[in-house]
Amino acid sequence: MERPANPGADSPVELELTVENVESALYQLYFDPDMERKNVAQEWLTQAQGSAQAWHFCWALLSPDKLPEVQFFGASTLHTKISRHWSDLPTDQHEGLRIQLLDHILRFSSGPKMVLTRLCVSLASMALNLIPQAWLQPVADMVRAFQPQKPASEGGPGAEASQDPHAHCLALLELLTVLPEEFQSSRLAQARRTQLREALAGEWAVVCPMLCQLLQSQDSSNRVKDKVLRCLSSWVALDVPLGESHELVQDCFTALSDPELFDTAVETIVDAISQPDCQRYVDALVSLMPLVLGLHDQLKAAVQDGDMETSHGICRIAVAMGETHSRVLLEQVDHWQEYLALVNMILYCTGIPGHYPVSETTSSLTLTFWYTLQDDILSFEEEKQAVYLQVYRPVYFQLVDVLLHKSHYPSQEEFTSWSSDDKEQFRIYRVDISDTLMYVYEMLGAELLSNLYDRLGRQLMDPQQSAIWQDTEALLFGFQSIAETIDVNYSDVIPGLIGLIPRINISNVMLADTVMYTIGSLAEWLADHPVMLGGILPMVLQGLVKAELSVSSVSTLKRICRECRHDLGPYAPDILSVSQDVLVKEIHKSSQCMWLMQALGFLLSALPVDEILGRLHSLITPHVQRLDTLTQHEPDPSDKQSIVHILGLLSSLFTTLDINRQADDLEPAASPRLPPSQTTQHPVVVVLQQVFTLIQTILSKWLDDSEVVEAVCAVFDKSVRTLLHDFGPMVAQLSEMLAQIYSAFPQASALDLARQVRPPTHRSGPLKNPTFIPPTAIYAFANSFSLSLPLFAGRWDSIAAVPGDAHSESCQSVLRKLSLTVKGSFHHICFLSKYNKSGHRCLLCLPCARQTELLPRCKDMPSLGEVLQRDGKLLTETILQAVGGGSPRSLTEPFSEVLLSLNSHCPALLAQWLKETLQTPGFPSAQVSTEQKHTFSQQLLR
Repeated sequence: MERPANPGADSPVELELTVENVESALYQLYFDPDMERKNVAQEWLTQAQGSAQAWHFCWALLSPDKLPEVQFFGASTLHTKISRHWSDLPTDQHEGLRIQLLDHILRFSSGPKMVLTRLCVSLASMALNLIPQAWLQPVADMVRAFQPQKPASEGGPGAEASQDPHAHCLALLELLTVLPEEFQSSRLAQARRTQLREALAGEWAVVCPMLCQLLQSQDSSNRVKDKVLRCLSSWVALDVPLGESHELVQDCFTALSDPELFDTAVETIVDAISQPDCQRYVDALVSLMPLVLGLHDQLKAAVQDGDMETSHGICRIAVAMGETHSRVLLEQVDHWQEYLALVNMILYCTGIPGHYPVSETTSSLTLTFWYTLQDDILSFEEEKQAVYLQVYRPVYFQLVDVLLHKSHYPSQEEFTSWSSDDKEQFRIYRVDISDTLMYVYEMLGAELLSNLYDRLGRQLMDPQQSAIWQDTEALLFGFQSIAETIDVNYSDVIPGLIGLIPRINISNVMLADTVMYTIGSLAEWLADHPVMLGGILPMVLQGLVKAELSVSSVSTLKRICRECRHDLGPYAPDILSVSQDVLVKEIHKSSQCMWLMQALGFLLSALPVDEILGRLHSLITPHVQRLDTLTQHEPDPSDKQSIVHILGLLSSLFTTLDINRQADDLEPAASPRLPPSQTTQHPVVVVLQQVFTLIQTILSKWLDDSEVVEAVCAVFDKSVRTLLHDFGPMVAQLSEMLAQIYSAFPQASALDLARQVRPPTHRSGPLKNPTFIPPTAIYAFANSFSLSLPLFAGRWDSIAAVPGDAHSESCQSVLRKLSLTVKGSFHHICFLSKYNKSGHRCLLCLPCARQTELLPRCKDMPSLGEVLQRDGKLLTETILQAVGGGSPRSLTEPFSEVLLSLNSHCPALLAQWLKETLQTPGFPSAQVSTEQKHTFSQQLLR
């Protein structure tokens, strides 16, 4: 491609729209290595496509002597003009354009393919603009245009085009394929879409016979048959009646025997029978059933030969038929044996040999079918439901066997060789199987649990069978899948299962994992049957000391401690001892350590009050000592993670250690504990007071590290949320600490914590015994805000007006947190205003909703009035800049509410501020004239 000109040399506006310049820009776009020059060319070409000259130069670009890239741009430009600028073309030119398009499609019928497709899309777009008023029979006209042409000397469309009938046939099929696709992708009004859909559906009477003829013809090549199949897929998306096209769909099944057509035929058949509207044509669906069932032998052969693509495709067809039309086919009682055969065919697909996803990927396609089938069966009235259950319950018992077998892990050696992606897909696959088993329980009920229990008992009693750990694991996996979501408290097999679990050898990690999860799923049952805890807990504690069982063992212990906490007293020493040992030895990762501390918080909460503090001290002392040692060092990045980890342990423990809530959970008559005396402090408060000096030392050295500060705040945040009013003794110290943190840097974690200790209010007044922030703390907080002003220096006028700016967004975040901190008390804002010169900045940068709440109070509260007098002009200027285009349109309404509030409560001042701010040239936008500003002011003030 030669470069006759350089579009990058001149601006896109100055460069003349000529064919040569377009070609040069295309060269620059495709081949120039400079990205900046590519972008310039792209912008110029986009503008060229939207110009009026594009209607003319696009044809020159389609000249046979042009390169395919140039021709493609010409065809794309033509589509752009027709789809987006159709109204620019005079009506008397429509017929000429149609003839030109048909002529060029015939010319390019032999290729290049990309140019042919864009031309077909262009003609399809034109048809959508003209149907039905100006083009009554578009498909018939298209078919007629592609009939064999007269000799070139006699003229007519395509006189100079290729005379290859095969190429013309492919071009016509391409055109008929893109016509429905262009309709689906076009943005149309609903009424127009409905009108076009009806018109196109009427054209199906012309398309369908032609496709049938081509698919049945012995002379049609595989390329033609492939295009026929794709064309059918495109048209069925228009919900064309299956009753009129089921013979064509039947012909598609013959293509499944041809390897070259197999994939396309599968897609077409699935598309055709997956349309919900097909259910209206029951006879057509029934006529397709023998064809689907006839694929069973081909499916078995493919499975035997390891042909995954063929087995996958046939499975898709069977599932599409069975799942989409389950209820309709169930109701055809005269054909119940055929549908039962289809169900068994899908069951065969579910049980395809091999491990998913390494040696097969088909079985996962079938899982949703089993839910759909059981849901449809259970939706029938009781009498009919009983008949269907008699037929299909045996199938579902077979399904359970199949699913449990498919959930088997491979051998340890083979599983180790799998990639991480394969392992993750297998994990997800087992989750899907678990969900399916849960649905199966709805069909089979308690008999399913009895079946699993009997098989597990036989498995564990037979030494030869118990050596196959995958079988044991699969049965436990089945129990866990059901127990996780179904209430099994009334099942008579759970006591036997609890008795069998200790007999399982958990030397295999994957089996041990499932054992732990199964125990965890039965935690609620154990809470109702605490006598069984003694046989189970030693197994959980045995798993707790193994790093490879970290997630399963810790999560199971947490569930037991949460559900069974009131019955764990006799086992508390062992649990605490083992837990403390694994924490000190750092066997588990940090996240699992946090879960473990939460579990211990549940456990400690249920102990007698006089025991809790001693147990608590014993548990945390090693970690506090370690923290003390770390604080004596100079700040070192290697120490930071240890500090954060220990602080995380404390915050996790305090999240669940709530003696008041645990006491409320017990019935008074059953409570073995006495309530704490009024003078007894909560154990968490005692511990916090003891470590407060240590925490202050940490802050003094790590105050500029947001991660450490966040960890410190989390300790108190979790404590406040758990203790509520019991946190009172710590409020004064905490408030001073917050001011210290905020003075260094206004971090969000400190502000979030401040929200937790603000005075709560109620409609009828302050709540009883609120957590109260002392005035000295408010004063310290005000000073800290003042010290933070350098962060916002020079940016007050742009905080609300520069969306996307990182600094502005940071300022917005901090001030939004501050507004929530003082929410509920106007006096706090006045206090900030009185003692801190930045107080008015705080007020003006509150969210709009808070500003509209405060402005009516200016007359009653002189301090607020002073703030408004002092900086109201800046507020007005900022809001005008925001509504004048400086902020997203979605924020216009809240900003406008503030202006209306100003107009309601201080109209004279607002008039003055509007006059002063709007007289600035180009403010708030260069597109607004002085007259428009004056009109805006007058209308607002009026």
